Amino acid sequence: MKYVASFFIFLATAIPAFASFDEAAAVYAQKDFETARQLAEPLAKAGDIRAMGMLGAIYQKGEGVAASLDRAAEWYGKAAEAGHAPSQLALAMIYFDGDDNDSGAEWLRRAADSGNAEAEFNMGLLSAGAFGNSPDWPEAARWYRRSAERGFADGQYNLGVLYLQGNGVEKNEFEAAKWFVKAAAQGNTDAALEYGILVFQGQGVQKDEKVGAQWLLLAARRGNIIAQNRVARLHAYGKGLAVDPIEAMKWNILASQAGRPDADLDSLLAKLTDAQKIEAQSRADAFNAVE
Repeated sequence: MKYVASFFIFLATAIPAFASFDEAAAVYAQKDFETARQLAEPLAKAGDIRAMGMLGAIYQKGEGVAASLDRAAEWYGKAAEAGHAPSQLALAMIYFDGDDNDSGAEWLRRAADSGNAEAEFNMGLLSAGAFGNSPDWPEAARWYRRSAERGFADGQYNLGVLYLQGNGVEKNEFEAAKWFVKAAAQGNTDAALEYGILVFQGQGVQKDEKVGAQWLLLAARRGNIIAQNRVARLHAYGKGLAVDPIEAMKWNILASQAGRPDADLDSLLAKLTDAQKIEAQSRADAFNAVE
């Protein structure tokens, strides 16, 4: 009888209990994908659309299982049909990647109509011609605005670009700056670059070269290669930042390595001493090591 009792204790500990989705999500967040899948499967089969979406992601990314777009689409599809907006978006992207743009657009619109900010942003991209269709700029602006007003950083940035260029909306540098700074505050480096340029030049906002330079420096530190080139120039010529030839060369090295060489800066910085060049390279290497 002791053997039988021990056997049933083993079964009780070896087979996961019927967990909640929150437990499955917590395990998934810890990157224990195999256990997350085991917990999510019975939930999904019982109709939990969030668990269906999780299984779709697991099979799409090959997390603890062999990657399978067919299995991913199957689970996303079940959740999408039940109204799960993130799964509708994920399914749309699978269709777009497979060049089935009609199905992709259908599911993308359903996700966007549900109020999913990322789907609204992608509807903006679709309207702007990003998927091979003709651009409809007013429609792109409408979708970007919906996404931006929900706080989606990429939507805020793209809406700012439309205001800066006058596509789909009346050109308005003040509005561009407003949306750029919102996106930049969330970590969008392109927005930090654009906002820094507007402040530096006094377009749509009060001109302040020092403040503009700090936004450019922020974008440069986050890896934006255009900002790195701009910061190199600012340090080289002492505009908004202190003259610092070593820092100028460091940022020029980083921008050049990332594919944005600058012949004028190369010529200017060639006059540095060997010791200065070695120090600049050392700083660039240190930056790359952290990245």
